[in-house]
Amino acid sequence: MKLIVGLGNPGKEFTNTYHNLGFEVIEKLATKLGVSINKSKGNAMYTQAKYQDEILFLIKPLTYMNLSGQAVKYFSNFYKIYPQDIIVICDDIDLPKGTAKFRENGSGGTHNGLKNIVFELKSQDFRRVKIGAGYDHSIDLKDYVLGKIDEESRALIEPCFEIAIEKILNEVKRKR
Repeated sequence: MKLIVGLGNPGKEFTNTYHNLGFEVIEKLATKLGVSINKSKGNAMYTQAKYQDEILFLIKPLTYMNLSGQAVKYFSNFYKIYPQDIIVICDDIDLPKGTAKFRENGSGGTHNGLKNIVFELKSQDFRRVKIGAGYDHSIDLKDYVLGKIDEESRALIEPCFEIAIEKILNEVKRKR
């Protein structure tokens, strides 16, 4: 079993913001796998899918970004999924727009959602796919990540979604 987590904030007011890039990728992944994220449990919306004989749980935590680890911990404990079998998708202000990066493990860095997952799992050994959000330092960080994405930035970011999905599915295929 694998747990695939898209980070974001629930609510229409957070649609089309940098902090919700993880939600966008997980929705596109669900569509690609022919499922809908339409069930609720453990402070998350979720669904189950099968890919390459592997059971996948796709989740969108509903706890807001800073407490994302609560939902991840719930699913990890309930389904006995080890941190090494968790992939988290999130925005990354330190990556330029138009880039996607895979990371095997590591600290939460400056990302509060990742920091909370590390805290709740008591482990840094989960994988991540980061979508470059860039960062305009003339804008307050909170206002930037929760601000609406303009059309020019959207055009740079959209192609990264398919790259992220490919990285995720390649990781699912990889046997541990």
